[in-house]
Amino acid sequence: MHQASTATARLLPVSRVLLALFVLLTLLGFGSLFVLAGQTDRSFAWTIDPAATAAFLGAGYASGTVLVVLTLRENTWAAARTPIVTVLLFTVLTLIATLLHLDRFHFGEGGLPRAAAWFWTVVYVLIPLGMLAALVVQERDRRRDAAPGGWATTRTPGTGLPRTLRAALLVEGVVMLAVGVVLYLAPGTAQALWPWTLTPLTARAVASWLIAYGVATALVVGENDLRRLRAPAVAYAVFGAAQLVVALRFAGDAAWGVPAGVGYLLVAAAVTATGVLAHLLGRRAADPGALAEVRRAR
Repeated sequence: MHQASTATARLLPVSRVLLALFVLLTLLGFGSLFVLAGQTDRSFAWTIDPAATAAFLGAGYASGTVLVVLTLRENTWAAARTPIVTVLLFTVLTLIATLLHLDRFHFGEGGLPRAAAWFWTVVYVLIPLGMLAALVVQERDRRRDAAPGGWATTRTPGTGLPRTLRAALLVEGVVMLAVGVVLYLAPGTAQALWPWTLTPLTARAVASWLIAYGVATALVVGENDLRRLRAPAVAYAVFGAAQLVVALRFAGDAAWGVPAGVGYLLVAAAVTATGVLAHLLGRRAADPGALAEVRRAR
């Protein structure tokens, strides 16, 4: 019987080059936005106020760095596909937000702010195009040696996600996706949905991360394979934990007693815990000895 070979299709050099480039860009984003959160008027593409917003975006880049670095350690397209789709979606959404709010960027400034504005714009035009091309090439490579199987993959019995974990991921993903979509399409709703002030541009920038991670959780649940969850799970935990750090570091920027503030803290804590648990279960599923023990127990 000819089965789809998604699990054995290789991660092509073009994808590795783009992922390595994205690592450099996410590190720059982390440094400019998380580390230097209060200096965006002097060192970033546009001025972000309050600093909590810059730190939130920087935390997203920190998780993106972890996701891509761990993905580069993989050799198969199956393990890299969800991370690449996540990066592609995030960069496309960020590009659209950029084009909608070009007037907010430092193109009229001099020195570093102007250079940062042009650098940001060029990067978010080229990276989505590159990621889309890599996705097409990878899928063609997969289909060349496999029967038509869409996004379905073969999975070893016993490596599926536990029901509790799947339910937690679905709930978290739906919340992030719903909030992200509303913020992106109607930035004015930030006053009710977010614990601190967001401008239309920063609302869409924040929403880009929320939507990307919301979709990523859906893809992970759809694949239903703990072994492929290890890298995304670590990035997911970093994303949640970093947002808790943002809440502590910039506690004065937000209204934590309102529903939006409580919701932010609950989701960040849940994402952190779920990511850690998913990674531990993924490591266990990847261990042949542990997997055999699980099967015997069943």
